[in-house]
Amino acid sequence: MSPTVGPDLAPSSSLAQFRPAGIPLNRRSSTSSSKSLPDNISIGTSPAYSASSLSIPFEDVDVDVVRVEGLRHANVRLEARRYKTAPFAEHLLQILHTIRTPSWSESEITPDRISIQKVSGSLTNAVYFVSCPPVPKTRTVLLRIYGPSSGTLISRPRELYTLHALSSRYHIGPRVYGTFENGRVEEYFDSTALTAADMRDPEVSAWIGARMAELHGVDINAVESEPPMPEGPDGEIQPTTKKSVKSWLPNAREVLSLPGAPTDVREALDLDRFQREWEQYVQWVSQKEKSERSSSPLVFSHNDAQYGNLLRLRTLKEGQPAHRQIIVVDFEYAAPNPAAYDIANHFHEWTADYHGPTPHLLDPARHPTREERRNFYRAYLTHTQSPLDAPAPPAAPALSPDALEAEMRALDEHVRVWSPASHAVWAVWGVVQAREFVEGQDGEPEFDYLGYAQCRMEGFRREICALGIQPVP
Repeated sequence: MSPTVGPDLAPSSSLAQFRPAGIPLNRRSSTSSSKSLPDNISIGTSPAYSASSLSIPFEDVDVDVVRVEGLRHANVRLEARRYKTAPFAEHLLQILHTIRTPSWSESEITPDRISIQKVSGSLTNAVYFVSCPPVPKTRTVLLRIYGPSSGTLISRPRELYTLHALSSRYHIGPRVYGTFENGRVEEYFDSTALTAADMRDPEVSAWIGARMAELHGVDINAVESEPPMPEGPDGEIQPTTKKSVKSWLPNAREVLSLPGAPTDVREALDLDRFQREWEQYVQWVSQKEKSERSSSPLVFSHNDAQYGNLLRLRTLKEGQPAHRQIIVVDFEYAAPNPAAYDIANHFHEWTADYHGPTPHLLDPARHPTREERRNFYRAYLTHTQSPLDAPAPPAAPALSPDALEAEMRALDEHVRVWSPASHAVWAVWGVVQAREFVEGQDGEPEFDYLGYAQCRMEGFRREICALGIQPVP
């Protein structure tokens, strides 16, 4: 983000020292997700930080300690359900002192004066706003207590590294002040989460396009805990979307093989057929890019740019570009992918309404029109070559109108090519997330993961047919 958005952004140590400790994460599949946004998620007053969690009971369980070099760590464990008690406040203040949280060292700050506001509670995280109103200059911080989540889908050490690198080097996303035995303390933004309607606003959409371009300008090696290794047949780095489908598919098969998996859902998804379709699609993309000698560049992608993960600052410091009032959060799935994949994935989020009566269903009719896509592309291409720390709105690239038009047409074609991949990834993800429901542990789920998986699978098959890829038996 802009240097003025998050003060005191200097890292506590060099990025070269900041490497995940390699602690294995073995957790159950989570029932919470940024895809599930019922109306009753917010226990606090701000929706900005409650977008990625369901308000289901949070139980205190043992979770793996996630500790990484380069961030201060407190050997203290917090019990989420006791956040209203005096011992919780005492332990929390101890953590804030140990990790040297900015503005929290004043002697006037005592446990009895701390305000702890619960925002959300889920099996992934319990989230709280922590402040000290009697001491005016004390900054509000965000407290995140981990619950069990799926190591199959996300890696906490990798997520921490990414967050630290993005905030300290590129001023993108929240700064992580430090960690404790079962959670972390983050920077708080005075903001609101975007809504489904906001994303359709031409001005807001252009801001998102500019912000995405800046994120795509990040050096992949600077934010990846382990630099990507060449894995393709020609020694190229493979997009994460390909690796995700490959690694998640066995878990999805396992879920659908359980006795509780509905037969009609198993038959509709038909993961054996999907694997053949996916392999055929990947091969088609590779051949098309080689034959046309045109491919979307591999960039550091957010991979989940839905409206709940996009915040808008309530105030923006004078002199800052307007688009920097958009704050990108929740980098659990961020990783290298083709730029067109990230854009296509964002466009699919236009078709979702996670607060509606059927939050698991996407409406293709709500996909951005040609003019809406061009509005996004224009902002994206204008900011692609701009420095992330530019103090003023960057100048447009030196392109003639005809050249800019050609760039937009090419980008739109790349997005069309990579669009089915987004459906495929989230289809498999949905099945993996449905494990607790299939096992009978989630009797009344607040989000229909299997229905979501079916919707995304239908989208994948519909779009590969539109590309002219012949269906497999």
